[in-house]
Amino acid sequence: MAKTTPNHTQAVSGWAALDSSGKITPYIFNRRENGVNDVTIKILYCGICHTDLHYAKNDWGITMYPVVPGHEITGIVVEVGSNVSSFKTGDKVGVGCMSASCLQCESCKNSEENYCDKVQFTYNGVFWDGSITYGGYSKMLVADYRFVVAVPDNLPMDRAAPLLCAGVTVFSPMKDNNLIGSQRQNIGVIGLGGLGHLAIKFAKAFGHHVTVISTSLSKEKEAKTKLGADDFIVSSNAQQMKSRHRTLDFILDTVSANHSLGPYLELLKIKGTFVIVGAPEKPMDLPSFPLIFGKRTVKGSMIGSIKETQEMIDICGKYNIMCDIEIVTPDKINEAYERIEKNDIKYRFVIDIAGQSSKF
Repeated sequence: MAKTTPNHTQAVSGWAALDSSGKITPYIFNRRENGVNDVTIKILYCGICHTDLHYAKNDWGITMYPVVPGHEITGIVVEVGSNVSSFKTGDKVGVGCMSASCLQCESCKNSEENYCDKVQFTYNGVFWDGSITYGGYSKMLVADYRFVVAVPDNLPMDRAAPLLCAGVTVFSPMKDNNLIGSQRQNIGVIGLGGLGHLAIKFAKAFGHHVTVISTSLSKEKEAKTKLGADDFIVSSNAQQMKSRHRTLDFILDTVSANHSLGPYLELLKIKGTFVIVGAPEKPMDLPSFPLIFGKRTVKGSMIGSIKETQEMIDICGKYNIMCDIEIVTPDKINEAYERIEKNDIKYRFVIDIAGQSSKF
């Protein structure tokens, strides 16, 4: 499998993990020339997703080293291919988790290409030409225009970057479960991190009552006063959990730590829906009785389609929804990784790829 092709002639500065130590170091590699369906993007910012750490350290056993992480990318278009009419030079754009799909299967034709069997990711994937994809920890990206979205002018590019993964990950199940433009419902959000804090913002923008469910009482003030949550449950408090029995219409589980779903399912009303977007390493404990006696539904959701991603970021522009971030420079990526592993971030690190002078 070729890492590049003869068409990969553009030398690019980036940052990569070279082995399973996961240490990120400067790395020079080649990207392809801008094709007829491509846009070339000067990268301004790239969010750090926890997935980046897993790939850097080969936690899932599928990393192809060297790996250049990053799938929460914002930047400026500097070149467009001859077949591209939806973007022009100077446009503010974003690239999320996907770089390619087959474009022909049922999922692709239904604008659900994120579920295509042949979907390829922005990094550690294999592009149509057989080259390995490299992500947003780099100065420049060449992307197929069909996997690029426009960023609204009113959104700052640094705070918009994590929306390309974290944002659409929580938006998609809300749309899928008819929570946009619906009557006010009682929404539960498990976990208050990068995903959870955005879930609160979306749910409140859509007019719903939001209950945050967390293991940490210390997060209650933040959830209510800063993010606007209406209620807060400490999941280890049996009395609090019992008092909210059958009160929620919908629960979004954003937690990646191992946990049983049983106690949380009891919070749902009859016919309530529980959606999993966190990815614990071990199989989840899913008792049958809360499902059977409550006619409840449990399902999963993965990022979103390009169509959904564009809709999501347009809604963010409309409601002024942005990620709460901390900016780091490329030389501080390893320190950011260490802090992420300690949950020492509110709520997302974003790498300033181009330098503060980017003024976007």
